[in-house]
Amino acid sequence: MKLLVIGSGGREHALVWKLSQSPRVTSILCTPGNAGTAQLAVNHAVAATDLDGLVALAKNEQVDLTIVGPDDPLAAGIVDRFREAGLRVFGPTASAARLEASKSFAKDFMVRHGIPTAGSATFTDPQAALAHCAASRYPLVVKADGLALGKGVVIARTRGDAEQAVREAMIDKVFGSAGDTVVIEEFLTGPECSIHALVDGSAYSLFPDAKDHKRALDGDQGLNTGGMGTISPSREVDAPMQTRIRAEILDPFLQGLKADGLEFSGMLFPGLMMTPGGPKVLEFNCRFGDPETQSLMRRLKSDLLDLIEATIDGKLTLATPEWDHRAAVCIVLASGGYPGPIEKGKEISGLAEAASSDPDVVVFHAGTALKDGKVVTSGGRVLGVTALGATLDEARAKAYIAADLIRFEGKQLRRDIGAAKA
Repeated sequence: MKLLVIGSGGREHALVWKLSQSPRVTSILCTPGNAGTAQLAVNHAVAATDLDGLVALAKNEQVDLTIVGPDDPLAAGIVDRFREAGLRVFGPTASAARLEASKSFAKDFMVRHGIPTAGSATFTDPQAALAHCAASRYPLVVKADGLALGKGVVIARTRGDAEQAVREAMIDKVFGSAGDTVVIEEFLTGPECSIHALVDGSAYSLFPDAKDHKRALDGDQGLNTGGMGTISPSREVDAPMQTRIRAEILDPFLQGLKADGLEFSGMLFPGLMMTPGGPKVLEFNCRFGDPETQSLMRRLKSDLLDLIEATIDGKLTLATPEWDHRAAVCIVLASGGYPGPIEKGKEISGLAEAASSDPDVVVFHAGTALKDGKVVTSGGRVLGVTALGATLDEARAKAYIAADLIRFEGKQLRRDIGAAKA
């Protein structure tokens, strides 16, 4: 089969890496891809949001199946467009992708179907939102309703913090139209973790749990980012908790889809807060996580293509994924200044040394590009150094040894990914 993977991040490199191992795959295209995907696929300079260009590429190249990585094209209706063109594609329709593209839509869905989540209020009027801030107890959480690259969430410790977040989102438009509506919700306490489940509309296949480290600095300090590293498993989900997650979140999710007549086929990726009262959903995502995918693909032993096709064809009940029992740790190497302004074009060295430091290490590219035959930085999150180990501590050690062999100007990383208290 000839595949097309849409996106340019570490998630897409990890998906290309795993798909390339399938004996049924003959070739892979990636749009726009990065320096890492270029080693396994043919990159094409078509933006992930250029729906016309992507449809044309898939037709011209006679692609058999397209896998959509990022959230933006899903929200824009890429799956609908591909289906209309008679093209086979993995991912939810624009209508179903609203579960990620609109936090207020997702909140309404969760409340309607009894899925545990934080109490919240939704505002389209900034003055009403500011009045709510004035009357609230703190801390609380202010979220831009739409997609904001994982950066539209502010934990407001004080009224001043909350009012500033509302003004930035709704008045200053720092997130563009994503901040036209804001959701203000109660602050939940407890460790966070992520789950992934393939959903075919009537059944789901639950992946191992993972944990992302969202803050830029050690000790969960600094600004929120798209993710500075992940571990799998998360330490938070034992067998009884997995049973609760199925019963309290995934089963009601499926029932809610049917009750609302909402067609969902693809990857569901809820972020959870493991509160003293049980798991609660912080947000729904409708695609593979980044950087969670890097850790999960290292643990997946089954053919990813088989799982994706079973999802599309509504045959997940016949699929039984096999997972590596070992732990995985992904360390993100980011550009200096991230998640703020960054400089691009910094030459990266040590990639070969890192990749050969241990057979259990794979270096996934994210914000990288090729320039004059050299790999250079081209984004905020640059690389995801991912390792397997018999324990989380062993995987951490391998990943950090490899990460320290890689060099580029301004390189930053967290040193506590996967630590017991991180």
